[in-house]
Amino acid sequence: MSDNKTIIQIVWGILLFAAGLGVFFAIPQKMADIEKSGFFSSNLFFIRFSFYLIGILLLGGGIKKIFTNCRDLHKKNSE
Repeated sequence: MSDNKTIIQIVWGILLFAAGLGVFFAIPQKMADIEKSGFFSSNLFFIRFSFYLIGILLLGGGIKKIFTNCRDLHKKNSE
């Protein structure tokens, strides 16, 4: 992969990580809104679990992409 593609992948990883953080910060507010509606009151645990799972997957994917591409970029520059 060329250096430009590697840098784009690192930026994409940072955006994934930021989206994961955004999900974690938005969960309390969104859960309060969902609780107010009353329609999904029986599924609150599943909804909360799903939000947190999405956040964890975004964070993990972003971290993996950042580390993998930074290592590849460092390896190419040291050659």
